[in-house]
Amino acid sequence: MLLHDHLDGGLRPETIVELARAGGYDGLPATDAEELRTWFTEASDSGSLERYLETFQHTVGVMQSQEALRRVAYECAEDLAADGVVYAEVRYAPEQHTRTGLSMEQVVEAVLAGFEEGGRDHGIRVGTLLTAMRHQARSMEIAELAVRYRDVGVVGFDIAGAEAGYPPTRHLDAFEYLQRENAHFTIHAGEAFGLPSIWQAIQWCGADRLGHGVRIVDDITGRDTPSPTLGRLAAYVRDKRIPLEMCPTSNVQTGAAKSIAEHPIGLLRRLSFRVTVNTDNRLMSGTGLAAEFAKLVDAFGYDWDDLQWFTVNAMKSAFIGFDERLELINGVIKPGFAQLKWTGSRTLT
Repeated sequence: MLLHDHLDGGLRPETIVELARAGGYDGLPATDAEELRTWFTEASDSGSLERYLETFQHTVGVMQSQEALRRVAYECAEDLAADGVVYAEVRYAPEQHTRTGLSMEQVVEAVLAGFEEGGRDHGIRVGTLLTAMRHQARSMEIAELAVRYRDVGVVGFDIAGAEAGYPPTRHLDAFEYLQRENAHFTIHAGEAFGLPSIWQAIQWCGADRLGHGVRIVDDITGRDTPSPTLGRLAAYVRDKRIPLEMCPTSNVQTGAAKSIAEHPIGLLRRLSFRVTVNTDNRLMSGTGLAAEFAKLVDAFGYDWDDLQWFTVNAMKSAFIGFDERLELINGVIKPGFAQLKWTGSRTLT
């Protein structure tokens, strides 16, 4: 169960090389798949969100045709299913895939087709989130696109990109439109920037979920004591059960957390925030959902009950209907974890 995964952050290196050759993209730092995989991982370990985001010029660069988009979406569904994911919400920015003349409608339809085919072939359901870039000015157009395609696979809206200097309130008209249309949306907030970003995302823009949200710990004092004190914003986030889409490995890479062992997820889980575990960008972070869980088990000693708690949290917070969420929780997730506990398995990767 996955809520926060970027389509352009999860390509297979082999696919990047092949698409670059087919599409005439000559900007790759390496043309050998394994060398390219290593380059992406090393380039992403800088500790800077801005530097981390630079790696996307290459993945986006090869995703400029409907054929490429459909293939990438299909392979995303295949890879997530192989990682044990039964439902995922994968996000991407349509405006970034129009450099060679595609309309945003063509982009959306190509991605939806790839996910539909991949989901059917590999037994996974994938919903998409349409993302607007916070430093651009097309959020209303993309919000309208999300509403237009919401009955055929688009489950919500998002804004992403560098937080500093680009507050979510710059896109307030888009969020107000989505609220009027009863549409779901999440906002990247509290990753590279602090509490003001989270506060604006929730109280001004009305976000259903927070992308990352790790900096909510800045509103918690006495974090190393048995009874930490929550500030008003942290208490509101917990009381309202606002989901936090946390991505441990990515957060360490971008400097939002010092290490997995020091990641705020440990404290927030202990305080019963609505925490979820996610991959963010599987290529850049060299990770998958099972790998993220394994790292948390090593760092915090979590057991199968803890991992089920994270997974159910995510399913409760998904942007699909209540009946569908309940069916997956009771019909797939809980029986799956019961089987793991019954067999006594301790292997998470």
